[in-house]
Amino acid sequence: MKVRASDKMIDIMSQWGIDNIFGLPGDSVDTTIDAMYRAQNKIKFTHVLHEEVAALSAAAQAKLTGKIGVCLSIGGPGAIHLLNGLYDAKMDHAPVLAILGQVQSKMLNTDFFQEVDTHVLFDDVAVYNKLIMDPQSLPRIVDEAIRTAYSKQGVAVLTIPDDIPDHLIQDNFTANVDNFKIEDYQVDDKEIKAVLDLIKIHSNPIVLAGTGIRNAKKETLEFIEKFKIPIIQTMPAKGMVNDNHPYNLGQLGKLGTKPAFEMMQKADLLIMLGTDYPYAPYLNHKIDAIQVDINGDKLGKRHRVNVAIQGETKEVLSRMIELGEDVKTRPFLDTAINRMAQWRSWMEDVMSKKHTGVLPSKMFRTLSDQAEDNAVFSIDVGTSTAFGARFIDAKSTQKYTISAWLGTMGCALPGAIAAKMNMPNRPVYAMAGDGAFSMVMQDFATAVRYKLPMVITVLNNKLLAFIEYEQQSAGQQNYGIGLPDIDFAKFAEACGGIGVTVTSNEEYVAALKKYKNADKPVLIDAAVTDEAPLPGKIVMDEAKGYAKFGFGHVIDEKSIPQLPPMKEILRSFL
Repeated sequence: MKVRASDKMIDIMSQWGIDNIFGLPGDSVDTTIDAMYRAQNKIKFTHVLHEEVAALSAAAQAKLTGKIGVCLSIGGPGAIHLLNGLYDAKMDHAPVLAILGQVQSKMLNTDFFQEVDTHVLFDDVAVYNKLIMDPQSLPRIVDEAIRTAYSKQGVAVLTIPDDIPDHLIQDNFTANVDNFKIEDYQVDDKEIKAVLDLIKIHSNPIVLAGTGIRNAKKETLEFIEKFKIPIIQTMPAKGMVNDNHPYNLGQLGKLGTKPAFEMMQKADLLIMLGTDYPYAPYLNHKIDAIQVDINGDKLGKRHRVNVAIQGETKEVLSRMIELGEDVKTRPFLDTAINRMAQWRSWMEDVMSKKHTGVLPSKMFRTLSDQAEDNAVFSIDVGTSTAFGARFIDAKSTQKYTISAWLGTMGCALPGAIAAKMNMPNRPVYAMAGDGAFSMVMQDFATAVRYKLPMVITVLNNKLLAFIEYEQQSAGQQNYGIGLPDIDFAKFAEACGGIGVTVTSNEEYVAALKKYKNADKPVLIDAAVTDEAPLPGKIVMDEAKGYAKFGFGHVIDEKSIPQLPPMKEILRSFL
């Protein structure tokens, strides 16, 4: 029996559990779109308004659910627009399939309208990258692309000339869904005992955990409690162990806490669980280390390790818990708990300072306190990232998604769209600065169109605030950071959603309560004060930069610059 290659491709995708594709239609993907029309009962098409949002939504879906995300666009300009979101997926190790249109095969290499060599252009972003020229091979290659995206946790790209899917082919290919499995690594008790011996002879161990603990939340908690070890979580792993757990020191680095920085420096053993933490200068390279990761190429990449175990974190931790002896007391942990308690006291002071408008730190804490136990947080890049890290106490029952290693602005709205489409019964909250939101704001209309209730808060200070403080910490004068005055609440209403403007923290509390159960997307336009997202620990280079900025400001502007409260600066520096 013969079938259209496009219909068979959609059937293969459906067998893999794919039930939604984010994208835009157009001439070079029309045959694929036509097949999707015929298979509406199998796969939904979410028509976004910009291809970047399609790719960012697909990446967010993969990060939130572990399920492959799929995006689609025409060749040429549409495909190019996908790249940013696909790099987000690549760098956060999220399985995504990108289907790119292309001019008809007979027109290839003729410099035809919108002809771009996407096979070459996408080579760096992809773990699997194929140009389809044989219609009969299309089902097999789609199947192989999905398997590779899952097994390598990355982006698979298929460039398909528009005439290829329209051909009739033999219906003789069977998807490899039932045969597929991720490689199963056996836990070696010799390695486990070597780890336990290292833990036993070191008095100051510390855990640095990444998204590799996603399926080992329970085991990670049991491990740190059994061995009395403080834990630092990378930003993508935020909340996988409750942020308010007494052993949890928050994050490490510019967005992290001072206790995380200090205890890392005081540690004598680093235990890395499922993380490829890129900010190696923040690690203590003078101490011994243990690393557990499913990917062998990550072992020893960021830090010299004494024992490296390639395997599932869940299985490795389970065996450690089973074979290890309970630790009754650990003074190092007691010190960490006390310093974290002091840090939390400092953060209460930060939220209590005098201000006008909406204070971002207090606003994020309000959201944290009001959010349901199964809430999903989609946080944008900029000051939202910093305030989310500090003032949202995420729980292991909640989900928290960001653009972690690419750090692309504009990720919160696509993340919220993906969250609500995949988890319709969970409350979804997005937080974005006005600069980040304005990059993708057109797709608020997409959330309205598909009836996706969510609450999006826009931090509106008419300023690229994070860049403001980046410039200052580098000793540079502020320049080019102003933004236009946009009434985002009116924009939301124009899109068919609910828009509300708040000018105080009390109004923000009331708005959150009022619109928690709204039946359509809600945008809260928050007139925020310009609050400095200071690093948890200001290092000497940053201190010198701030001093240089201040001196330059006095010379250029003949005035003293507005600075954060001296108490906050000294606490972060000393």
